[in-house]
Amino acid sequence: MLATLWLASLSLPLLWAQKLINCPYKNLCRYALLSGNDVILQCNYPKALWYFSSTLEDTLSLLNSMPNVKILPGSNLQLPNPQPSQTGLYRCLDGHKTRVVEYEIDFQDIALLHVTHKDLGQTPMGNETMNLGGEVIVFTRWDPWQDCNRCEKPGERKRLGYCYVEEPLGKPTPCWLYMREKVTHKRLRPELQLQACRVPCDTVIETNQPFFVFDTRQLDKATDHVWLSCPLASIYRPVHWEVNDTAITWQNQLSGEYVSSFMDPLSGGQQLKVFQPAIYRCFVEQELIAQFNPTDPEDELRESERQSKGQGWFRTQPGKADSVLRGLKLMLLTLSLLVVGGLLCKVVFRPVRGKKRNQVLLVK
Repeated sequence: MLATLWLASLSLPLLWAQKLINCPYKNLCRYALLSGNDVILQCNYPKALWYFSSTLEDTLSLLNSMPNVKILPGSNLQLPNPQPSQTGLYRCLDGHKTRVVEYEIDFQDIALLHVTHKDLGQTPMGNETMNLGGEVIVFTRWDPWQDCNRCEKPGERKRLGYCYVEEPLGKPTPCWLYMREKVTHKRLRPELQLQACRVPCDTVIETNQPFFVFDTRQLDKATDHVWLSCPLASIYRPVHWEVNDTAITWQNQLSGEYVSSFMDPLSGGQQLKVFQPAIYRCFVEQELIAQFNPTDPEDELRESERQSKGQGWFRTQPGKADSVLRGLKLMLLTLSLLVVGGLLCKVVFRPVRGKKRNQVLLVK
């Protein structure tokens, strides 16, 4: 279902692909989040205005006309690739400048992420007493474990932890909302914890799902690698990669066993760095989303030379070649329209479950 919705989102922007943050009407809510990962703050009030005040200054700035944000239908606020400098107060106001909803957001620096794996004996950071203008306890507040990234087979799950500060008689507060200034300390950082898991498959999940094939990526000649990015994946969602039907795991990577691929922990595994040609597949919430077939540029050059030698008649008969190429382009265009139309209809007309059948959209 995720791949179908992604295809529809090419023409209709959908909010479900990003982390949605909400707060009860007329309330002020505090959140700790990770920088570099898109979020949407919900307001759900027509023609509302958004204002922002940084933790470093008290002035309110109107956000509706700023280029680095986007106002979505319902006056929801989209923050692409938010940075730690965007930590502060976000106010959604109606036409009378009355509060609809307010958020205090601490975008904790993803570059400081502390990564551990329980099955490697690695432990998260412990609580620590610090002097931040007074004695406080710094600790990690954990999100619930995400779902296992595979079913029926050994998989892994992850959870995110955020830096919090608590005074002796106060309430816990995200670190940089509490300090209101740039403070550097090895304990002041967010966390990512990983753990092996194995769960049964949910029979409700549809098995008749399309996925996307990307066949144009080449390994960089200078660095001998290429980055693959899994559609719909994020650090807030379960992600799984396979190479030639073999699972790529965090446990093997963190133990130093991998040399041919590297999952980016700062994206939660959304991005995969690969060093050799193979068939790579990514799964989001246990659904196959995309397949990548990166190639060696030297192999492509040799294949191109081989084909050009075997098809010299194309160069000697340019009229016929042009005719054939036009015919091929027309066939490809017709096929693409049929595939897109069929998959978009799938959003409305749900398929019969249980019958396994692969649907592939080739992305050039």
